[in-house]
Amino acid sequence: MRGAPIHYTEAELAWIKKHAALPRREAHAQFCARFGRDDVSLNNYKALCKRKGWKTGRTGHFEKGKAPANKGKKMPYNPNSAATRFKKGQKPHNTKYAGHERISKDGYVEISIEETNPHTGFERRYVLKHRHLWEKQNGKIPNDHFLKCLDGNKQNCDPSNWELLPRGAQPFLNGHRGHDYESAPPEVKPAIITLAKLKHKTGQLSRRKKESKA
Repeated sequence: MRGAPIHYTEAELAWIKKHAALPRREAHAQFCARFGRDDVSLNNYKALCKRKGWKTGRTGHFEKGKAPANKGKKMPYNPNSAATRFKKGQKPHNTKYAGHERISKDGYVEISIEETNPHTGFERRYVLKHRHLWEKQNGKIPNDHFLKCLDGNKQNCDPSNWELLPRGAQPFLNGHRGHDYESAPPEVKPAIITLAKLKHKTGQLSRRKKESKA
C-alpha cells in the first residue's frame, strides 16, 4: 500500500525550489536540518523535485569547450594500475593490421588491405581475399563477369581455384537452366562450366542475329 501523502508548507516549497540547483543529497540534508523534517526521505525529496520539474541543471555531460577537472594532472601512481596501462606507442592486442583476415557471413575470407575505405575514409578496408589475390595475378575483373569457385570451398583463395566467367553463364550453373554445378561429381564439373559458357555464347549470338534482322 502507498503511504500517506507528505505535505509541505509554502515556505518549505519556496526553499526547495530556490535550492534546486544543489546536489539532491546535499539539498535534502540542509532542508531537513532547517525545517526539522525527519519524515522526508531523500527519495521523497527527489520525487517532489521531479514532480515540480525543479531540475539541478546538470546533464552529466561535459559542456562543449569545458576542460575536465583533471586535465593536465598526472595520474597518481598505483602499482596494480600501472601494470595494465598502455605504454606510449603501444597498440591494443586486437588492433586489426593490414593482412588481418576474417570470415564473412556468407563464408568467404575477407582480408584487410592498405586501401582507403570509400565509406568511412579509414586507411584500411576489408575485401574478398580470393578476388584480391586473383586480381593481383590477372588484373581487374570486368563488371559483367564474376569468379566461380571450382572446388566448392569458398575459403580456398588460391587464384587457380577461381575461374572468371561472364555473368550470363551463371544461370546455367545453378540447376534452373542447366546443370547444378555444386552438387555435381568433381569429374563432371569442368564439363558443366564449358557447357555453361557455350550456352551463354550461343545466346549472345542468337540475340545479335535477331537485332540485325530487326
